[in-house]
Amino acid sequence: MTRHADFEMAAALHVSNGDCTDLAGTGLARHIIYWRDTLHEGPVPALPREELRRVRVAFLMGAGADDHAEGMRMFEHRDTTLEAHRDGEYVLWFEADLYDQLQIVEILSRLAELKVPAERVTLICIGEHPGIARFGGLGQLRPDQLAELPATGACAALTPAAFDLATRAWDAFRAPAPDGLPAIAADRSPELRFLGEAFERLCREYPSTRDGLSLTERRVLAAAAVEPDGGCTAGDVFARASAREARPYIGDTWYFATIDRLAGGPHPLLSVEPAGRPAGFATEVRLTRAGARVLEGAADHVTLNGVDRWIGGVHLTGRDVRWRWDEGRECLTGTST
Repeated sequence: MTRHADFEMAAALHVSNGDCTDLAGTGLARHIIYWRDTLHEGPVPALPREELRRVRVAFLMGAGADDHAEGMRMFEHRDTTLEAHRDGEYVLWFEADLYDQLQIVEILSRLAELKVPAERVTLICIGEHPGIARFGGLGQLRPDQLAELPATGACAALTPAAFDLATRAWDAFRAPAPDGLPAIAADRSPELRFLGEAFERLCREYPSTRDGLSLTERRVLAAAAVEPDGGCTAGDVFARASAREARPYIGDTWYFATIDRLAGGPHPLLSVEPAGRPAGFATEVRLTRAGARVLEGAADHVTLNGVDRWIGGVHLTGRDVRWRWDEGRECLTGTST
């Protein structure tokens, strides 16, 4: 790791996506905060920080996704700690997937607002690790393996260019229209190496021009279609669909929410048993006739059932949405770029 001589990693504020990563066990980190927000789900509009916190807390609690039952306390603690350390060094430990990349751009955008010099921020970010065939995250690594990362190419002191890109990405993500997303998806930053591919994955959550499905929704239907007669469990669907992701970023909570969404509406694409309850691992899932038609591209999910979903700052509603993902041209339609 190349850093200025007076840098002491143990004195820095270390930030990561969750406490399954044993940063304390490395001996490198004394001051640690966790960024637990699932930004790729629910509303993330361009609001003042305090108001955005309230929006995110309400959404996560309403979705049953506040795993640590921290509510507003977690958001206030992480934000005040980040700001209080503004005269010190920061070390960010993150991964390549969309979940983490959105957290990175939020944090870097905030540090830019606080006038923290970019060179006082170190980013450790990996998308793979030797000996792990399907890398799922830093939580898979032992403390001694984590402790080796600062001496590898995964570690970089950031520059103002990285701060600028992160700020543009955060603004594009929270904007009420997705016009800025394609430029971020096309960027190939040497510092924020995984940001472009993460934003392309984000774009594929817009309804497809082919069938009105997001990529996640299509993979859920395809996973349920593997056993069309006997049905399968929501746990099976979660395992099959998540295995299709190059970089897994959606946990079981959000796959089950997707199943519930696809099982609702005037023309359900899935049937679930027991009905009337939120899907869980043992919920039985079957593809409906409407679901089979949509999966074949013979019908459009948005036209049939409408949509009511937030992607960052964009609220998709109704049966005629302006922005879609064009499968043939591999780009968003309806944008000005």
